[in-house]
This record gives sequence, structure tokens and C-alpha cells, in this order.
Amino acid sequence: QVQLVESGGGLVQTGGSLRLSCAASGRTFSRYIIGWFRQAPGKEREFVATISQNGDRTLYADSVKGRFTISRDNAKNTVSLQMNSLTPEDTAVYYCAADEWKFGPRNEYTYWGQGTRVTVSS
Repeated sequence: QVQLVESGGGLVQTGGSLRLSCAASGRTFSRYIIGWFRQAPGKEREFVATISQNGDRTLYADSVKGRFTISRDNAKNTVSLQMNSLTPEDTAVYYCAADEWKFGPRNEYTYWGQGTRVTVSS
């Protein structure tokens, strides 16, 4: 089992940057695929990015490709999401999620954090 805690959200202007972090408990962090999802007000939760257990594979939603970068540090049990060129459409609560087997955009990861809010002002 793994527990996830997101941080780094906040208010930023259009064109700005934020770096989200997902900190995980447990000594088996390197066994988990970690994904980032987001949910905007009034919308369903959507996939943002995911990274494989050793970081050799990543996948991004088309809407963030080229602007967001996912990375991980297994020694520190953390996954980061660097978000650049933010727009108001990126406003959402961002969640990290973990799963030992599922690598992809489907909303089927086993473990979820509580989320961190990102607001991009115009």
C-alpha cells in the first residue's frame, strides 16, 4: 500500500509556471507507476501525465504535451510535475495516483492523493 500527498499548487498568472510534487510513503515506491490527473470545476477528472516505475516511459495528454514534464526520484519517493506556459484552462485540482500495473490515461489507478488546487488567472 502507498499513501500519496500532493503539494505545490497555488495561484499563478497566465504564462506562469508551477511545480507540483507527489510525495509517497512506504519503501516500495519504485514498484508503482505514478500518474497525474486533474479535475476542473464542473468537469470530469482527466488524465494529465504518467511515468513508469523507473522513469523510462512517460505519457502525456495532448493538452499538456510540450508544456508539462513529469519526473520522479525514487530515492526521495517523489514525483514532480513541472507545468509551464499555464493558461486558465489548466485551472483544476491536480491529483497524483499510483498503481503497480496500469500505465496509461485511464482513471483506474489504485491509490489516490487528496489533490492540490491550481488556479491560473487571466
